[in-house]
Amino acid sequence: MKKLYFEGMMKTMEEKSLRITGADTTFFNKITKTLTKILMPTKIGINGMLVSMKRNNLIKAFVNFTAENENYNKEDLEKKFDTAYQNYLEALDKYVMDSIYKKVKNNSASEFEKNALSKYYDVIRLKENEYIEYKYRKQKYLIELDYEGLKVSAKEKLLEKYNKFYVYKMDSLYKSILKNYSIKVADTTNMYDSSKEWIYTKIFYTLEEYIQNVLSLKIEMNSDDSLKDIMSDYDKYQSYTVGKLDQKDNIEKNMILLGLSRKLFTHSLPLIVAEQCYQKLLKDARMLVQDTKIASKRESAYSMLMNLIEDYNVKLLSTKVYWNSPKEREEYKKFWNKYKAISKIKETDFIEYVKQKEILFIRNDMKNLNSGKTDYSKIMKYYKRKLIDYGAMRELKNSYKSEGKYIKMKKAA
Repeated sequence: MKKLYFEGMMKTMEEKSLRITGADTTFFNKITKTLTKILMPTKIGINGMLVSMKRNNLIKAFVNFTAENENYNKEDLEKKFDTAYQNYLEALDKYVMDSIYKKVKNNSASEFEKNALSKYYDVIRLKENEYIEYKYRKQKYLIELDYEGLKVSAKEKLLEKYNKFYVYKMDSLYKSILKNYSIKVADTTNMYDSSKEWIYTKIFYTLEEYIQNVLSLKIEMNSDDSLKDIMSDYDKYQSYTVGKLDQKDNIEKNMILLGLSRKLFTHSLPLIVAEQCYQKLLKDARMLVQDTKIASKRESAYSMLMNLIEDYNVKLLSTKVYWNSPKEREEYKKFWNKYKAISKIKETDFIEYVKQKEILFIRNDMKNLNSGKTDYSKIMKYYKRKLIDYGAMRELKNSYKSEGKYIKMKKAA
């Protein structure tokens, strides 16, 4: 009897509950949202504590791994460091999905958190078509996310220890990313993004990202002279980080980035790939010279092109060991011997040195343009005009008529 009474009571309560819920769903929705907002900080706090714990374990493992101590097995220390690193990444990934995602969903996220989630999805999108890049970019993203928070909230001693790990790991990740791009550029079996233009853009973007986020920190932390050789180029790059850049400025900036890459990423961005990047910049610079209408801006672009030609020949081709053919190597040797001979007059007659160097660069570049498929007819005329002005090419009186116009014939002096 009691059992039947109890079951009847439960049924009655259930029916009332269903009637109430059906009558006023808004009330229960409000309660649910309120509870979610109350519980959310707890969830975020737990994830934050988990990240903090995994980070501390990582730093300890990294200190032991990088310490010079003969009493410990290096392989065991490396395994412990790798395990701590994986656990740290998993905690960060969980923090993004459990905490930041839910805050954005509940409209309680800051602008920083909204941007962080947006960047997270940008990285995730790479997974399907660019898995190798995704693998390295995701690690880089998670580490950078934690680092940005640490810079604001962490104590000085913790940040100092973390900085060493950050530089160590970022060096490795950027090298891996650039190596992946290098393989694509060097691959002749597939044409990525039609003419590989997009990969060149990625290379320059990644180099700049590294210099801004990692190299600047390495310079700040460095107490010896190991980075002394790159400081001149680094200072030049810094001058291009202020103000709005035009096309000429961007080419010059990328030229500096390539120069730095020859010292920072020799193996990840090998010479054969750096050479193609230089050739891409040379093409852009030539097109800028011949397409610029305003005389003063064209002269400025031309001056930049001369600097780029010198950079390409001195910083890259002079270090080249393997050539496509013996003839190509011999041609460069002739150019290099002339360049060294001209360099000797620099201290005694600087104006003559600049003039002769420019003539050498123009003549050498004209040979290269004659063998290419791109239409460089406008810059060829510009080059010839320069050679005539320098007395390196004669303008003959003989002329011929073409399309209703009299054109004077020119001959090299």
